[in-house]
Amino acid sequence: MTYVEVSIKAGGLQEVLIALLADRGFEGFEQEEGLLRAYVPEAEFDADEVGALMTSFGVQFSVSRIREKNWNEVWERSFQPVVVEGFCAVRAQFHAPIPDVPYDLVITPKMSFGTGHHATTYMMLEAMQRLPLPGSRVLDFGTGTGVLAILAERLGAASVLAIDNDDWSIANAQENVQANGCSRITVMQRDTLTGLEGSFDVILANINKHVILEQLPSMEQHLARGGVILWSGLMIDDSEDIENEAAKNKLSISKRMSKGSWIALHAGRMK
Repeated sequence: MTYVEVSIKAGGLQEVLIALLADRGFEGFEQEEGLLRAYVPEAEFDADEVGALMTSFGVQFSVSRIREKNWNEVWERSFQPVVVEGFCAVRAQFHAPIPDVPYDLVITPKMSFGTGHHATTYMMLEAMQRLPLPGSRVLDFGTGTGVLAILAERLGAASVLAIDNDDWSIANAQENVQANGCSRITVMQRDTLTGLEGSFDVILANINKHVILEQLPSMEQHLARGGVILWSGLMIDDSEDIENEAAKNKLSISKRMSKGSWIALHAGRMK
């Protein structure tokens, strides 16, 4: 298969551009100081769309065509551990164990998805240490690698339902759940929460603005009395739209976190 490589002089915009390009079908990313290389199958490459995106951010870029890469080698070069000091670490098997954290999670992505999203992952992980997880019923909506579900079980959740709509995410989450010795996580493939039975004490959703807005009413319906929702995968400019939709569904934002261009929001039912 032939791939298109887009080389971008991204500066400090790498995380934002990775998020936007991943939504447009890009499958691999390599990060260097100030330079981002993004890869997409040639059949899925939309030159006009990518050009317009780069113009909107005012960044220079170039395009070339290459044969398929070994994506494992790509993400191994760029994937770095995520460490929340004194609390937890997320690393790959080829990294040495992280000292001085009670929760050392081993995650092996199937591709390089997520290697640039450390800000959102970091905020979710950091916020989870303050959630009422012991004995709780947890929904991890858009589980990806399963890392949040795994941490939720390690923090004492009674049960975790981890859902995603993507084949590779489901397979990858199942592998990582097994590798971390988890026994209370159910991984399920589905697109929406519609028709899902049961309620949850904690809902985790590290996805994107579009999906969160679309599924927010269903999240409210599945939130148990006194439950909490943690959202991320959001940029600063997304905050107003999320808060307005939350209010329409009788949810209020109680805490806000930010890291670079990204935010995380902690919500519960209005009193």
